[in-house]
Amino acid sequence: MVNAFNPDNLAHLDAASRSAIERRIRLLGPAYRLFYQQPVDVSRGRGVRLYDRNGNEYLDAYNNVVSVGHAHPRVVEAVNAQMGRLCTHTRYIQDGILDYAEQLLSTFGGRIGSQGHMMFTCTGSEANDLALRIARHYTGRQGVIITSEAYHGNSFLTAGISPSLGNLSPLGAWVRRVAAPDSYRLSPAEIGQRMAEQVAAQIDELQRHGEGLAAFIADSVFSSDGIYTNPSDVLAPVAEVVRAAGGLFIADEVQSGFARTGEALWGYQRHGVDPDIITMGKPMGNGYPVAAVAVTHEAVKRFGSDQRYFNTFGGNSVAIAAAQATFDVIREERLQDNARQVGEFIRAGMRDIASRYPQIGDVRGAGLYIGVEMVSDADRKTPDAALATAIVNGLRERRVLISATGFSANVLKIRPPLVFSQNDASQLLSETEAVLAQLTARG
Repeated sequence: MVNAFNPDNLAHLDAASRSAIERRIRLLGPAYRLFYQQPVDVSRGRGVRLYDRNGNEYLDAYNNVVSVGHAHPRVVEAVNAQMGRLCTHTRYIQDGILDYAEQLLSTFGGRIGSQGHMMFTCTGSEANDLALRIARHYTGRQGVIITSEAYHGNSFLTAGISPSLGNLSPLGAWVRRVAAPDSYRLSPAEIGQRMAEQVAAQIDELQRHGEGLAAFIADSVFSSDGIYTNPSDVLAPVAEVVRAAGGLFIADEVQSGFARTGEALWGYQRHGVDPDIITMGKPMGNGYPVAAVAVTHEAVKRFGSDQRYFNTFGGNSVAIAAAQATFDVIREERLQDNARQVGEFIRAGMRDIASRYPQIGDVRGAGLYIGVEMVSDADRKTPDAALATAIVNGLRERRVLISATGFSANVLKIRPPLVFSQNDASQLLSETEAVLAQLTARG
């Protein structure tokens, strides 16, 4: 079940919704999931708004894939124009992919910015899969360390490092986990050193079992773990331990990259880390499937000479046009500044609501990636997944879309398109308080 959707109980739905869901289950099978007790049917979108088949409008405070907004005209025009000219793979010389790679590399800083390379894929899962292959080839080892509730993809290899897929989704025998940097329950001063010590212990475990360490990989906002963005000195000591053991540090920027955190273009930059590999995807093409790996020359040199890499659709002409247009909009519309300012406004508003509702235990985040932790006991900081689910579904009934995350599924996840305005944020805040008032009145 995702946000309380239960495919075994459709009786409460209207006939049209029930028929559509039954048809979906019959045609797409049991592995697909829907959101919400009352799933949303969508037929079009524009900016931060979605519309169902009856023309009802929804405020989208969840979809980070369309980072510059649904159906942004610049991206639509770029994709349409390029499709009308040419769509082909990377085994031909084309200026577009080189121009885009050059622009991206200039934003990373460090070793990748000065002498690194770009490798293009279609999805973030593929990007993380390729990053692991490179790390294993470079180190000659297999082991990978992740955080406890991480999500890094859906390929065979990346599903093996994605515990958030569920307890019945097997992790690789070569995988070790460390606790997330829980800034709500731990002293901020001790989090970085504590995490580094846990990573060091897991490196010893991997070496003891003959795997050795190939890589540590983390999403710097720890989104599936519960969204932990501060303190931002957590990953630097971890990187030191990883490098001392001969492993590579992989910054998974699929969630936290492309200005999402507001404070930096890339999430890892908030932590002062110089990664060996950076992966990106999701918002890169504003809905068009495009993703990439950025890697130091040293890490990929032998991989590139020993193995060929080719991806039929990765980096194709249309994908690059979508990615370039998206990147242009992020810079020209100053969306990093917008993410910072509107994100601060939302967090301040949520803290104001928390002053009246002790069920909000913590408000955290960076830019337009925000977590609001719901608790049943503020003193004991007891997770309240049921309340989080009720709020998510209560907001859906008011046509405001968010989700939930975290090990206990009790953290409201707010990550709207980067074009989210202060007016949009005010609507989100007022509707959230209205839902809380309704739920607490019921007892």
